[in-house]
Parts: sequence; structure tokens; C-alpha cells
Amino acid sequence: MAPQLWLLRHGEAVPHESKPDADRELTPRGERQAIAAGEGLAKLGVEFDACYTSPKVRALQTAQLACKALSIEPVEEESLADGFDREDALELLLRHGPDAHVLVVGHDPSFAQVVHDLTGARVDFKKGAVAAVRLHGRQGEMVVLLRPRELESLAVSG
Repeated sequence: MAPQLWLLRHGEAVPHESKPDADRELTPRGERQAIAAGEGLAKLGVEFDACYTSPKVRALQTAQLACKALSIEPVEEESLADGFDREDALELLLRHGPDAHVLVVGHDPSFAQVVHDLTGARVDFKKGAVAAVRLHGRQGEMVVLLRPRELESLAVSG
């Protein structure tokens, strides 16, 4: 085994012009995306050692809703708010064992850049999507990229 970083982009949020960025909350669709992400990951049988979330309201709400199905409590992590990068991701993984599965909830374009920096992959990181990267030292390989509709299909499957 190797450590895995699972990245969940926050669900759909209210428009930028509606309030300060850090205070933007999820829309009803965003809430459904967050619930589906948690339930979909639970159906896959992924068990997480930790969940870290951006303190911005939309990410915190996403983490709280997703983590209900995952039996884990999200912990606010300031580095996920703005400018989250490869080194931040590696540092979060190092807080846990060599086979840790760590979920982070945050924002794009930071998440797409982290995936690229770790794997070389270019991803279109939709709101409510999940990407997983398995690490081998400081380099990684993409394990999975699940769009919101795929997570919803997993969540409702028997």
C-alpha cells in the first residue's frame, strides 16, 4: 500500500457577487453534490484516516455533509483556503501513517494544479468532483476521477 490523497472540490455555491467569497454557502444542488460524494465514497468502501477542509463556508459545508456517510469529522485547515499546493498536500499526508488515506475538501484551481504537480495529469475538476492520487515518494499516480453524476450514481446504487 501507499498513502492516498483524495481531493473533493466543494459543491455548487451561491454566486460570487452575492456575498464575500469566504461566506458563500452551498446551493441546494451543492448540498446534494456533497451528500452524494460522501455516500459514493462510502459505497466504494474507502476509509479515511482524516479529513481536512478549507474554512470557507462552502467547503466546510461540503465536508460536513460528505463526512456524515464516512464516519469521520472534518478538521479545518487554513492552507486549503487559498493557494493549496503540492507541498501542503504532502505535509497533510505526512501527519499520518505510510498507508494513510486522507480526504481534503477545498477549491479549484488549486486542486487541479495539485493533481497535475503530483501526477502530470490535467483534470477538469467539476464542483462536487473527487480525484484520488496514490503517492510513491513525492510523485503520484491518478487512481480515480469521479464527476458529481458518477458519485450520485454510486450513492444511489444498491
